[in-house]
Amino acid sequence: MKITTNASGAPLYAQIYENIRRGIMDGELKAGDALPTVRGLAKDLRISIITTARAYRDLERDGYIRTIVGKGSFVADKSDELIREEKLREMESRLSEAADIARRCGVTKDEFLQTAETLFTE
Repeated sequence: MKITTNASGAPLYAQIYENIRRGIMDGELKAGDALPTVRGLAKDLRISIITTARAYRDLERDGYIRTIVGKGSFVADKSDELIREEKLREMESRLSEAADIARRCGVTKDEFLQTAETLFTE
């Protein structure tokens, strides 16, 4: 996985956090995979070690990674649970948006559910 930052205006630590989190969510990073060292990543990105350490600390706090002193940081074993939970939240958000559109267009609940069922089985 290549970790990058951009000029999005988001703080660098937040960009690193999101980049790694997305790699885990997309399955590019699997449970047990080693992450670059804090120092190594900071050097590669030409940013402060403090910035990189904050991203890793936040990822660990949120359960995405675990750090073993003297060994490094790794994708957490429970990342599969986190992935499922996040995907469910994303699905709920998108279904909520779809339901709002359906209501505004006069689609009945039965029509909405039938459409969802058809799309689910395709």
